[in-house]
Amino acid sequence: MAQPGAESVWLWIGTLGMTLGMLYFIGSGWGVRDPEQEQFYIITIFITAIAAASYFSMATGFGLTEVELAGKTLDIYWARYADWLFTTPLLLLDLALLARADKNTIYTLIGLDAFMIGTGLVGALVAASVVFRLSWWGISTAALAFLLYFLVRSLSDMADERPPQVNSLVNRLQNLLIVLWVAYPIVWIVGTEGLGVVPLYWETAAFMVLDLSAKVGFGFVLLRSRAVLDAATDVSRASATAP
Repeated sequence: MAQPGAESVWLWIGTLGMTLGMLYFIGSGWGVRDPEQEQFYIITIFITAIAAASYFSMATGFGLTEVELAGKTLDIYWARYADWLFTTPLLLLDLALLARADKNTIYTLIGLDAFMIGTGLVGALVAASVVFRLSWWGISTAALAFLLYFLVRSLSDMADERPPQVNSLVNRLQNLLIVLWVAYPIVWIVGTEGLGVVPLYWETAAFMVLDLSAKVGFGFVLLRSRAVLDAATDVSRASATAP
């Protein structure tokens, strides 16, 4: 089993950050009794819990493998992709529930997301040639573009029908995901899994900062205002009981 090198410091920081975020969300949601509000806390807690486990596995060497490419050995953190495969759909689910998206919209978002992560993993693990790796990166990035386009097009219209403060929160979280998720393929292509311009140490640091921002940061923005969640769930209950 491969062992992480100097970059392990960033993996341990990621483990600690995700764990603290998880504990914070557990504490902040401890007194919540409304079932509709509870679902936002449950989903967000699971996001950080999965990410904490993933970072711990990478920090201890379990989530790391090696790929031989053109006479060079690449360290590939496959656990990062396992993390993304579970946590990114949960992030989208949090956002979709806040906007009151219909089931078909949620299925489409999660389907595009799973395809994006899966093709990105293939690109990271393929050892045939650099061209094939970059081709898979292109497919995954194209899926990301379709995902973000559909996200904006579908959720923006649905959020417009929500109370102003809920609409504002949906737009804020949506913009946060767009900015952060666009950065991921950029780090990938310039890092060791792509063109190799950025060494593994700084690539790991960049992914850690993005992960903490996209998971703990997202959760903090979502859950910090109980009043907005009250408005979101009050409207949901009103629409559910209307004749």
